[in-house]
Amino acid sequence: MPALGLVLNALGIGLFCWAMFALAVYALPFLVALSFGMIAFHGGAGVIGALLVGIAAAALTLAVGEAAFAVTQSVALRLMIATIFAVPAAIAGYNVVFALSQIGVPSQAWREAFAALGAFCVGGTTWTRLTVLRADPPVRAG
Repeated sequence: MPALGLVLNALGIGLFCWAMFALAVYALPFLVALSFGMIAFHGGAGVIGALLVGIAAAALTLAVGEAAFAVTQSVALRLMIATIFAVPAAIAGYNVVFALSQIGVPSQAWREAFAALGAFCVGGTTWTRLTVLRADPPVRAG
């Protein structure tokens, strides 16, 4: 039975890490949705109204960000958009890895090092997933 528990724990942590990397692109839209939803709720929109405002804000943020990144020709603007999406994901990755490292790493310095590495990996993954959306037009011969 302990072996089964270890295997299931490893699978659960693996699934959690996969979900963290797969959903990292949506950290900025989630932050925007949460902010706008709270503003709407405190403005008197109620729970359902705040939920709808939050969903609309997240969808609009994601759509505008991806469209702006895909359409723009400026490398500096693409760099700025990718950074705006990657920074919240890196912060979330830092916090998740730091929390998970508290389970088995006794040293504070090593926890910070692992968390910084996690932030770098999650931010880089977000950056990469966003840049995949940018398709260069095919080059015509002649």
